[in-house]
Amino acid sequence: MYGLINRSIQCFICDTYGPDSWKTITGLAGLGFENFEAMMSYDDELTGAVLSGATSHLSKPTESILEDLGTYLASHPNLEGVRRLLRFGGDSFLEFLHSLDDMPGAARLAAPDLILPQLETRDHLGGVFTLYCRFPVPGSGHVMVGILRAMADDYGTLALLEHLGGNSGVETVKIQLLETQFAAGRSFQLSSAGPAA
Repeated sequence: MYGLINRSIQCFICDTYGPDSWKTITGLAGLGFENFEAMMSYDDELTGAVLSGATSHLSKPTESILEDLGTYLASHPNLEGVRRLLRFGGDSFLEFLHSLDDMPGAARLAAPDLILPQLETRDHLGGVFTLYCRFPVPGSGHVMVGILRAMADDYGTLALLEHLGGNSGVETVKIQLLETQFAAGRSFQLSSAGPAA
């Protein structure tokens, strides 16, 4: 697993639950170290061990932790650059959904070593979408649920999200748009000097 993903998990735990929780989790995982390096590669088993340690220490299901990780990646003030990258997907949540297929390629422009799930979105009309996430490590669909939830809030859209399970490395997420202008979205600027969108 690429270190940037493991480092994201580390930052999420530290920012959300504190450094002491991260230290406890690394101990439960038997890492033998406390900090992941973003540019290094690690065995996939280490990621699983960290998530297992987090599940034990936080008394939360792994799926909930992964969804919270996705929400963190898309909304935490320390990661405004990630939010900015996601918001380039369009001026509305609907446009954002249509841009998801291109998101891994766009992310690699910003971080060439980052490997993201392959995403495929199907529009079933009537505000219903299916998102397929292909990734060798289980859990990408749950992370995407968290990202989608945060982005729906960011755009002021009310959406129902449901993880439908996985099979052969593909996880499926159902997205139903209930109200596209449910609330005022968060302001967004392409640059610090640009007008708010």
